[in-house]
Amino acid sequence: MASSAVNPDIARERQKATFDVDQLTYILYDGPAKTRRKRYLQNLVLQDFAKLKFKPVATLPHEEQYEQALDRCGRAAALEDNLALKDLRELYYFREAVAPQVAVPYGVHYSMFMDTLERQASEEQKAKWLPLAKSYRMVGTYAQTEMGHGTFLRGLETTATYDGKTKEFIIDSPTITSTKYWPGGLGKTANCCVVMAHLITKGVNHGMHPFLVQIRDFDTHQPLQGITVGDIGAKIGFNSNDNGFLRLDHVHIPRENMLMRYSQVLEDGTYVKPKNSRLTYGTMTLIRSGIVGQAARALSMAVTIAVRYSTVRRQSKIDPGAGEVQVLDFQTQQMKLLPLVATAYALTVASRNMTAFYMSATKKIEKGALEELPQLHALSAGLKALSGWEGTEGVEQCRLACGGHGYSHASGIPKIYGNVTPSITYEGENTVMMLQTARYLVKCCTMLKQGEKLPTLMRYLQQPLGGSSKLNARLDLDQLVEAYEHRAARLVHEVSEKLETAAKQGQKPYNAWNANSVQLVDAATAHSKAYVVKSFVATVSTMTGKLRQVMENVCRLYAVTGIIKCLGEFMEDGYISGLQSATLRKGLTDLLADLRPNAVTLVDAFDFPDGILDSALGRWDGQVYQALWDFSLNSSMNEKQVLDAYHKYQRPFMEYQWKKHPSVTVVARL
Repeated sequence: MASSAVNPDIARERQKATFDVDQLTYILYDGPAKTRRKRYLQNLVLQDFAKLKFKPVATLPHEEQYEQALDRCGRAAALEDNLALKDLRELYYFREAVAPQVAVPYGVHYSMFMDTLERQASEEQKAKWLPLAKSYRMVGTYAQTEMGHGTFLRGLETTATYDGKTKEFIIDSPTITSTKYWPGGLGKTANCCVVMAHLITKGVNHGMHPFLVQIRDFDTHQPLQGITVGDIGAKIGFNSNDNGFLRLDHVHIPRENMLMRYSQVLEDGTYVKPKNSRLTYGTMTLIRSGIVGQAARALSMAVTIAVRYSTVRRQSKIDPGAGEVQVLDFQTQQMKLLPLVATAYALTVASRNMTAFYMSATKKIEKGALEELPQLHALSAGLKALSGWEGTEGVEQCRLACGGHGYSHASGIPKIYGNVTPSITYEGENTVMMLQTARYLVKCCTMLKQGEKLPTLMRYLQQPLGGSSKLNARLDLDQLVEAYEHRAARLVHEVSEKLETAAKQGQKPYNAWNANSVQLVDAATAHSKAYVVKSFVATVSTMTGKLRQVMENVCRLYAVTGIIKCLGEFMEDGYISGLQSATLRKGLTDLLADLRPNAVTLVDAFDFPDGILDSALGRWDGQVYQALWDFSLNSSMNEKQVLDAYHKYQRPFMEYQWKKHPSVTVVARL
């Protein structure tokens, strides 16, 4: 067992902090009462599960990871019922403790399946299906992605053809590439799924629509007739989740199983189209909003581990006459980690603001006011991509910053990486997401030229493109925001003008789009980054006292690091000068030195219990070496001193080699 004493290095770091850690934690979790509630719920789960001595996920093969995840979820569901949890944030924190940074078999049932029924089923359908889903009689998943197509929905091949005689839809996978592939929970857990398929009625294809399809018997769990379903196999991560495949061979479902809140097919096969086809974006927009938060959470965990470990790890010398120093005292280590602390906070703030915008816009959309929908969709797509890139790259950087021990599952970082990296491709491949955002940005440029009023988030496009930055050594936050908006506006206008020129020259729109797609992605990325910086600055401006002083510098560090990484884009029109570039570089190193004393307290504020971090290196008490020792002793390879493999393979090999060298004397011991 690890010592209960706190490592003196990490204790001193906490004493050096210039702000009250609880103040920042309360901001992250909406006040003292909700923070206490979060801690209570998470500790309840962690204490209950600690008695069961679950095996570390990294030590288990795919099937056992899946079985353990089912066990955890089942036990947690009973606790959820006893606590009568309804609040979505409380449920999130509770489930985070159930399976920290582990994808669980019921995950898509909780999220996409239930949300799709809530948002796209008619009132009559909801009354029939939601009680079944909430009671787990019906366990569902969301089957959209196919083996041959993902983000490009129009390319999906699964069909749902209406038969007016039987009043049924016939769902079919006509090719191997039309196999539904990757949905979580599909392989072995779900007995139903929402299938996205091309609706065909009276010989007309009306595009993609959602259908509820039962795939397994509710009692025996055996696949139904015409259903071929299973698990796709092991992955980099997510191996506690049964990502699956599904082929449908002319499967008949009742007409009423088409989700009919917005679109309907009448008994005679007449198609009734929705008032606005974009209303069906709701589920995907919500999920993408959640992905931003998950990326922020993953990076927050990884950087907590890396900063704490860098505080207690002593290695090499700065002063040749002194002893080994804390790794975090090296400026190069600060440069690796402190900007990632800032990124974790920036993405956390962006996620919260985007979710608030989503909730506000959804209320308007539900009442029929659709003005916010395009802006919301573009923002969710861009932030989903940006957070996936920054989160995944950041977690990997944290692993590297932990040296050799970061490569071990004992660090906890490989599990976090395996859980966050799929976000780059699932629910919309990131490059495609940025191109979707770019399409909206180009449209806004056209609106501006036509004298139309721009949506709130896009009004920065109205600024003049000339001039230069007023940025100076103070690194004022408003000047940093202005720099990001200037870059985004310039890139958006430039690529829009290129598309206009191509059109005037007679180029086909799709050829012009492809020929400028790299710059379109750059423009959308710049737009998304500007939103994150502006959101971060706005949130920090509401803070007070010493906390505000620290968080302003955290915000500066995020913004300055981003400018330096893309300095060419800020300088190529003369907006930022060479002198200002030098000022930014000096400012960066000054910020590292300024934030160094608060590094541990900044990650402590994320408030992750040891049971959720699940890391020998990231322990709150800093006793990493005892924890590494305990982890090693618990390896399944150590259950026997001499393995069967020694007698089966190693010993015969060694004896064969001895016989080849008869001059060697075989000894029992030296």
